[in-house]
Amino acid sequence: MFDPYLAQYAYLVGCQKTGEALVIDPERDIEQYKKLAAENNLRVTAVAETHIHADFVSGGQEFARDGSIHLYLSAEGGPDWTYVWPGSRPNTHFVKDGNTFMVGNIRVEVVHTPGHTPEHISFLITDLGGGANEPIALATGDFLFVGDVGRPDLLESAAGMKNVMEPSARTLRESLTKRLAPYADFLQILPAHGAGSACGKSLGAVPTTTLGYERRFNAPFKLAIQDGEAFVKDILQGQPDPPLYFATMKRVNRDGIAVTGAVPHPPHLSLVDFKRMISDRTVCILDTRANREKYDSGHAARSITAPLRTPFFSNAAGSFLDQNDKIALVVEKSEDAELATTQLYRIGFDKVLGWITTEEAQTAGMLTERTLRAPFASFDPQQARREGEIVDVRTTAEHQQSHFEGAHSLPYTRMKHLLAGLPKDRPLFVHCASGKRASLAASFLRAHGFKAVHVDGEYADCGLGSEPQ
Repeated sequence: MFDPYLAQYAYLVGCQKTGEALVIDPERDIEQYKKLAAENNLRVTAVAETHIHADFVSGGQEFARDGSIHLYLSAEGGPDWTYVWPGSRPNTHFVKDGNTFMVGNIRVEVVHTPGHTPEHISFLITDLGGGANEPIALATGDFLFVGDVGRPDLLESAAGMKNVMEPSARTLRESLTKRLAPYADFLQILPAHGAGSACGKSLGAVPTTTLGYERRFNAPFKLAIQDGEAFVKDILQGQPDPPLYFATMKRVNRDGIAVTGAVPHPPHLSLVDFKRMISDRTVCILDTRANREKYDSGHAARSITAPLRTPFFSNAAGSFLDQNDKIALVVEKSEDAELATTQLYRIGFDKVLGWITTEEAQTAGMLTERTLRAPFASFDPQQARREGEIVDVRTTAEHQQSHFEGAHSLPYTRMKHLLAGLPKDRPLFVHCASGKRASLAASFLRAHGFKAVHVDGEYADCGLGSEPQ
């Protein structure tokens, strides 16, 4: 089951004979898995997690409300990577490498695959009921992807641990070369993420693959087999800067988060209530419109743009807001409120106070704020430096490859913690590579009192030849 906005895959594995089913790496809103199981005459009897996730709230805690459901969680990785939230819950199994369990006539074997994280495990699936004596698939979580491998730097870049990137990369290389060696080329690989995820730098868009195909065409996997030192260097370069909410997800997926039973249904706000929230600085306003030009030309005071139906929605909300922030939504259509609330719920934001449509807010004269825009085709960086500061919100790797002289490197997913030193009395010319990320960042800066100018358009169109350094 695919969430296109988080680029996340979960798997429902069922035994048709007994009607039992296992869900691997579910998201927090678990009714979707129960519904699919019921449509296939199955019932969810077990839930398994490959690791303590960083990019979404796991649905394991919601499933755990039903004491009859068996939970399979990693016991690998040491005390810092031990699940706290299950406590003494019945039918909770902490598993290690080589442990097996049954789901009907399907055997599931645990394979310890550290490197992305110390506790990471994968699940080897064998259909004994169908007469197989070899596994059909390996659910690899964030270990092996289509075209890529799990990033080993998140413990340092997202969770704040020190001096663990290189050792994790070496551990990942060992897992890739040794843990997968015994298996046949026909083994299906079921990854937890696809293209668009921040859990790697070149994930493929094809949902699943085979081990043989990845052995032949997965560049970092091949490099791990051929040259360990080159692999360590390559895998640590060019990784996208993780959104700030990743650190929170690590904590709540280990220690626990409120179990709600379902996605909340925030109310449709009256004009009076929305006007009050605009003036209440404890309420964050998220504008979910897709068109950044329309947002720039008129939006509510202090609002931040987070375009719905794109990966930018979760990344912007998760990078600009705090978990306990109160949120009011501005949506294009009433049905968008449910999707926005669901996506926020999946990354741990539960305090959505309500929503209003852009048409309602605009008709009432509440979308009067405007963002200054500068087209990249006519952008003059020298003039920008004389008037103010240039802020580059692309990834660190993009900035290192090429940037304007004197530009501040503030990747938008980390920006909230990097504002010290930026002036509030001079304009900030905010750019990325296409204008999309710059739109998000400029809205955040303006909401926090900075004079941000949205430099829109293609970085390659600046027309200044040798200016980028």
